[in-house]
Order: sequence, then structure tokens, then C-alpha cells
Amino acid sequence: MTQLDQSLFRFLGWSTQGDLGPFTFYTTRRSKLVFYVKAPPKSPPTPFQLSLRNRWRLIALTWSALPETDRARWERVSKSAHLRITGYNLFVYYQTTRDANTIRTLERQTGLILLQ
Repeated sequence: MTQLDQSLFRFLGWSTQGDLGPFTFYTTRRSKLVFYVKAPPKSPPTPFQLSLRNRWRLIALTWSALPETDRARWERVSKSAHLRITGYNLFVYYQTTRDANTIRTLERQTGLILLQ
């Protein structure tokens, strides 16, 4: 386990927690960044875990398969509605929840159509 001075990371706007590459990062109660080599899993993923991972992959592939104009529209809605998330995050939210009412509300507020 290694503790680092976070001043450089904070200067660069980098505040990470969780896994990044081969390392696991977390912040102590005293605001020190700690990282160590990620431990390998003790058991293989369950079928449920695999299905969830595949679902996230499919959402990402669907986003990348959208025409540039559609992706730009999701981004514009996010910015126009002053959301604190990107258009991609909004797209993922819709794909995981199918909350059409929220998307329709954003469409009315911004005047941009997302759902056909």
C-alpha cells in the first residue's frame, strides 16, 4: 500500500477511486491517496454478472453506432437543460431505466427531440 501526496493530482483535476488499470485507488479519511496492485478475483463471474456486463457493453456499442447527429443531439439536450451529466450519461440513463417521461420532459424544455 502506498500513500501519495495528492497535490499534483488535485492540481491536474484528478480525483480517482476504484480500479484504474492494474491499480486500485482510494482516499483515506485524512485525504491521502492510497493505491495498490489490484487483486485478482477469487472466483469467476457469475452468469448474472456476465449478463450485466454484456448489457453495459451493448449500451456502449449502441451509442457508438448512433449517427453523429443523434449523439450531438443528446449532448445538446444535456447542455441546454443544464444537467450535470453528459449526453452519453443521459443516453445510458434512458437505456437502463427506459424512463421516457423524463426524456420527454427534457425534450419539451429544450425543444430537441431525442426519442422518435
